[in-house]
Amino acid sequence: MSDPKLPQPNQETSMEQRLLIAFGLMIVVMIVSTYLMPKQPEADPKSAPAKQSAAIPASPAPAPAPVASSPAKPGLPAGRAPARVVGQKEETATIETALHRVEFSNRGAVARHWVLRNFKDSKNQALELINPKAVEQYGYPLQLRYHEAQTADLLNQALWAMKVSDDKLSVSFEYFDGTWRARKRLRFKNDSYVVDVESEVTAAGSPKPHLLAWRGGFGDFSVVGAAAAQKNVYFETASGLTPKTADTAEKGPQANRGSFDFAGIADSYFAAVALPEGRQFELHTFQDKAANLIDGKEDPFPGMAVGGDAINRFPLFVGPKDTSLLRKISPKLEQLVDFGYFTLLAKPLFLSLKWLHDNYLRNYGWTIVSATVLINLLLMPLKLTSLKSMKQMSAIQPEMKKIQDKFAGMSMKDPRKQQQNEEMMALYKKHGVNPMSGCMPMALQIPFFIAFYNVLANAIELRGASWLWVADLSRPEDAFGDFRILPISMLATQLLMQKMTPSTSVDPAQQRMMLIMPLMLGFMFWGVSSGLVLYWLTGNVVGIAQQWLFNKLGSKPVLVTASSGLKKK
Repeated sequence: MSDPKLPQPNQETSMEQRLLIAFGLMIVVMIVSTYLMPKQPEADPKSAPAKQSAAIPASPAPAPAPVASSPAKPGLPAGRAPARVVGQKEETATIETALHRVEFSNRGAVARHWVLRNFKDSKNQALELINPKAVEQYGYPLQLRYHEAQTADLLNQALWAMKVSDDKLSVSFEYFDGTWRARKRLRFKNDSYVVDVESEVTAAGSPKPHLLAWRGGFGDFSVVGAAAAQKNVYFETASGLTPKTADTAEKGPQANRGSFDFAGIADSYFAAVALPEGRQFELHTFQDKAANLIDGKEDPFPGMAVGGDAINRFPLFVGPKDTSLLRKISPKLEQLVDFGYFTLLAKPLFLSLKWLHDNYLRNYGWTIVSATVLINLLLMPLKLTSLKSMKQMSAIQPEMKKIQDKFAGMSMKDPRKQQQNEEMMALYKKHGVNPMSGCMPMALQIPFFIAFYNVLANAIELRGASWLWVADLSRPEDAFGDFRILPISMLATQLLMQKMTPSTSVDPAQQRMMLIMPLMLGFMFWGVSSGLVLYWLTGNVVGIAQQWLFNKLGSKPVLVTASSGLKKK
């Protein structure tokens, strides 16, 4: 829930008061520092990273620029000022584990690259989780953010003292300029996606609450619609998972504080979430507009900042949304895999697919085919009932045509139109047919279609899963460029199945409309994931087999002649 104590974009008066107080304190500190501290060399403007988003009001830093000096040494004589701790020059360090490759910079103590080594993007490159199009404007991950309007640029642009541990699995940063003291530390494990994160900031000896930010989105930026798939999330046991899209911060940063079990940022298949495990914690959401990697157009990406205390300590999960993996880290973390409104159907479907794959088929393409056949067999009694009703509807078409001709040319407002409806309903009742039977086969598939869509869009197990010529079932087919076999095959089988199905209408306009339906489906399926098209194509093939069997073995309908119709009123 949103915390009223945190800054909200509509609290202009409060923000202005804080600006005035901040300006006053800064002026005092700058005057005092002019007399007590030597002049500092100017920082190289070419090496300074971009400032925070213009959506957040900024004010001058309350301390002079840092000066390079040696780290503080223990055992200083009484009364002597502690030595400054800053970096001598800009440098980088890389932490590499079996799962991560992360490049850090001592300018701002940030991460400049965060790569998942065991995953590839759509260009078959190692998966980079940081948006390269956003860093110049919004900065790199792990930069600092304060609650009030005061900018954190002083520390975000400063050179920190950086040290890598002897085992090459942790990196620590420290900074002290006489007023500001700050430190960050990240500890990795070779075989874990969980990183232990610590940060601490003080200003003139006073604790400084702050957050660590990851701006400009997160995840796989090589896919179409990357921004739409990304969102901030937080989970509370009482209220469950709460998503925050970039649109929620359209008018300014949004702050949420609560007893979160986890909070952070995610796309369809990957996440970077802090695990405060029920402690009071903050998540700030931003709307960061940046060019996407597909066509260069500007999209609104979500940005996030987490923490909120002067000393922040939390595990940070950065990795795939694999249900088995998440469950081992924390049972509640499994909620990151969100199947939407059809969870009751999508989750059992996913577990069934995973079970079939792991125990028998070892290929998710054939698993989808097998599951679709099984679903259609289970629904066969309902389909046969529908097919029987459609055949009966086809048999009574001459009598339906007679009734329609009887009332032809009448306006819909004509009271006698009600009589036409009554005669039609009486005819249906007499022959025991359901006028909605033609919609039944498609209506039965819709819930499974949505469930399959949610599984393909959220299950990391199907990302990159191949089948025959299809390289990735979670993406549109691209083996032959713009020529896509699965959607074309789906359109052909849809037309064939419709031709085999008895017509339930004598209205030529309705018959033409039914012919347009396969074309609409073909257009809709052209750009969706291959696994989804494979599901619908398999359902069509099974439906054709069922229709052929029904037409072959079923009894021929008894044609109803016009003279045997209802008596005129």
